[in-house]
Amino acid sequence: MISIYLIGAVVLAYLFGSIPTAVWLGQSFYGVDVREYGSGNAGATNTFRVLGTKAGLAVMLIDIFKGWTATNLAYFMGSSVTGPQAAAQFINFQLALGVIAVVGHLFPVFAGFRGGKGVATLFGMILAVHFQVALVCVSVFVVVLLLTRYVSLSSISAGFAFPFSIVFLFHTSVKSVLLYGMCICVLILITHQKNIERLLKGKESKVYLLRKKAEK
Repeated sequence: MISIYLIGAVVLAYLFGSIPTAVWLGQSFYGVDVREYGSGNAGATNTFRVLGTKAGLAVMLIDIFKGWTATNLAYFMGSSVTGPQAAAQFINFQLALGVIAVVGHLFPVFAGFRGGKGVATLFGMILAVHFQVALVCVSVFVVVLLLTRYVSLSSISAGFAFPFSIVFLFHTSVKSVLLYGMCICVLILITHQKNIERLLKGKESKVYLLRKKAEK
């Protein structure tokens, strides 16, 4: 049954996701719209390239928090989830709110529907749903980043680590989580299509985390 609380949670999840962290931070503190430089993407990776490590970390952490917060809005609806399959229903609701937040990040109402690729927001969602898997994903991300300096390749690798760790490390039986893991892989491949093309051509930009500010 659809209630005012359910509608409110869905709207809030989208609005949380729609917060254009990179755009607002860049314009407020640097006088720069990051969408006009680098890859033209309003996300943490392009912020690292355009504005440097400090700004990039701030954007990444806030975007992760967006996904985590939106997903955990499900707790405000917890009392309405009852029955023998309550746990699975609750996870499904978490996943639904997280997906809506990611959609908000991709198409933010506060920034002309020009957003980022949603990787950090996706991670926030994973963090809320399965903390241990989130640790595996971030470990894969960090290792690949240190080895290659490619954020795009690190994001793709971390995304694919999610379904594999769910199946082989934690043996999760909730079908919706497994389906979500496969959808993550598809979404990341779609949003990183240009990055993959540049990687194959050897033209993808690298990120050096110790650099204070990237060249515009």
